Amino acid sequence: MPPIESDTGKNELKSRIQQLIDSNQVMVFSKSYCPYCIKVKDLFTELRVNCNVVELDLLDDGTSYQEMLLEMTGQKTVPNVFINKKHVGGCDNTMQAHKDGRLQQLLSAENESYDYDLIVIGGGSGGLACSKEAALLGKKVMVLDYVVPTPKGTTWGLGGTCVNVGCIPKKLMHQTAMLGTAMQDARKFGWEFDEKVKHNWETMRTAVNNYIGSLNWGYRVALRDKNVNYVNAYAEFTEPHTIKATNKRGKETFYTAANFILATGERPRYLGIPGDKEYCITSDDLFSLPYCPGKTLVIGASYVALECGGFLAGLGLDVTVMVRSILLRGFDQEMANRAGEHMEEHGVKFLRKYVPVKVEELEAGTPGRLRVTAKSTETDEIIEGEYNTVLIAVGRDACTDKVGLDKAGVKVNSKNGKIPVNDEEQTNVSHIYAIGDILEGKWELTPVAIQAGKLLARRLYARSTLKCDYINVPTTVFTPLEYGSCGLSEDRATELYGQDNIEVYHTLFWPLEFTVPGRDNNRCYAKIICNKLDNDRVIGFHYLGPNAGEVTQGFGTAMKCRVTKEQLDGTIGIHPTCAEVFTTLEVTKSSGGDIANAGC
Repeated sequence: MPPIESDTGKNELKSRIQQLIDSNQVMVFSKSYCPYCIKVKDLFTELRVNCNVVELDLLDDGTSYQEMLLEMTGQKTVPNVFINKKHVGGCDNTMQAHKDGRLQQLLSAENESYDYDLIVIGGGSGGLACSKEAALLGKKVMVLDYVVPTPKGTTWGLGGTCVNVGCIPKKLMHQTAMLGTAMQDARKFGWEFDEKVKHNWETMRTAVNNYIGSLNWGYRVALRDKNVNYVNAYAEFTEPHTIKATNKRGKETFYTAANFILATGERPRYLGIPGDKEYCITSDDLFSLPYCPGKTLVIGASYVALECGGFLAGLGLDVTVMVRSILLRGFDQEMANRAGEHMEEHGVKFLRKYVPVKVEELEAGTPGRLRVTAKSTETDEIIEGEYNTVLIAVGRDACTDKVGLDKAGVKVNSKNGKIPVNDEEQTNVSHIYAIGDILEGKWELTPVAIQAGKLLARRLYARSTLKCDYINVPTTVFTPLEYGSCGLSEDRATELYGQDNIEVYHTLFWPLEFTVPGRDNNRCYAKIICNKLDNDRVIGFHYLGPNAGEVTQGFGTAMKCRVTKEQLDGTIGIHPTCAEVFTTLEVTKSSGGDIANAGC
């Protein structure tokens, strides 16, 4: 019979090992020199899963550990892997579990101790798409969404920026302005009407906001139907797996989840000058503004600035755009300048190379009167101007600074508030993910967030491996003359490949529908950028003209399929359309040939 001390020692060792297994999500008993152990440890590092490792060869009693593990598991070799108290086995078993999806299930096995499998913070396009997909896959899901009122007190319902204060109202108001142009054209086409045509802001605002209200309700119903628990409360991490939800009455409730997805989006940036928050508005206020803004100064050269300035001018308002440097930073600069020139030709005034330094209220009202003081970016010149409304559109900031990410250990870019993620949208904390506009270095577009959200849910809960493709994303700027693009700008293509290795094909054109009213002759423009080193593959697509979104969408698909110039030339165009110009491009920039178009 073995001595009692030996039994006591064995029991103590077994208890020590069991405590390690019980207190760590992932426990790996390893040997530092073992290649199979290194392979398993590298896998968990790649998955961004924290694991506790005991290197048996570095312990004085490592042999005793290994003998006890053999007694406990029947496995003599290392690595010896445990996940959430369950024995997985060695290297082969762990790798196979990863391959067939069981590893992720084992890693999520502790979900039973949480309130939810998944909590999504943010009820915008990406957050809603992800939450509904996860719920369809059988997971218990919560969405927390809360709109912090603007300095002017504006707030809105479920659906995020796009639905409430972005794409949807922007496109509808852009359509309002285009209808005004269409009525001007209509007389040339034979339509006769005597009454004076004028626009009613209140009628438009009410119609647009009623539609948005119907969307808000529809999203709530969709979440309820899919058993997603929607809570209108502000979320803030208190621990890595715990959030505090504060509703509008200040009531605090705590929830836990196995996984979290950050989808908090962005809000407009202010200028940090006297009077900006007191007297100015942003796009968050404009679309539900209860009165016509009157004479308007738009500060900024972002797509938001040009889109808003464009449709306000299209409604007949006096609009000035104050630009610090260039238009549409990040977009093809030739296209940006052509879009700006068209706006200028149609009545939008541009104050270039100026920045505001102060906004003062001269008279309160709806609208009132404001004085704006600005200074030149090139000289000491100071100018002043009076406006009824000042709209700030100088960019947007990620909503990441007040959600307790430091308490969860999530790394954030301190300069811009953006969150770095890997190609799985995973942050540095393995159970916290991020999608949408808050991602560092990714597109700030609604369809991108939706795609990323759906695919993320499928990877988490349906063993999918498909990742969001952020390359060659088509987009459109809804300026009065719309600008659609996909792929590289000419500037970026030149930088990447060199001027000698790209070929630019381009043309001006005159849409048939513009000919009878006799407007904008040869103001529309199309160009493609081809990579000579890759069979003249199209690496940049740019279109300035009517229906740019509809035109660009199909060519975006073609670029995903690596379309070449030869394939475009071999495509029969639909006549008479604007999009057909891309099937007949002949003139290269390098040739210096004439690109003016004489007719269809």
